[in-house]
Amino acid sequence: MSNNNGGGEIGAFLAGFLVGGLVGMAAALLLAPQSGTETREQIRLKSVELQGKAESALNEARAKAEAVAADIKRRAEELQAQSRVILEEGQKQLTEAVQETKKAAAAARRKGAGPESTGAA
Repeated sequence: MSNNNGGGEIGAFLAGFLVGGLVGMAAALLLAPQSGTETREQIRLKSVELQGKAESALNEARAKAEAVAADIKRRAEELQAQSRVILEEGQKQLTEAVQETKKAAAAARRKGAGPESTGAA
């Protein structure tokens, strides 16, 4: 899961995007030789434009986050299925080992119960 800090990267991008927009708007206001009415109209238009860009970036970030969440869920389900298979194989091997041990113990008891171990020599 090499995408651990994807949320931090998205947050940093959005913060940088907003700060850059504000700095650009401030520079435009300081350098623009316009009347107050024109400047206010320009500010209103730029704020609407910036809001649209921010909403677009937020929707994109949300879509990426949902895709990452779906991928994580899929990987978790795959790991769960693999774990289940490994557990079942381990249980099968353990059962087989127990049965083999019982057979070996029974064979050892039969060998030990031969004519020389009865004490009738």
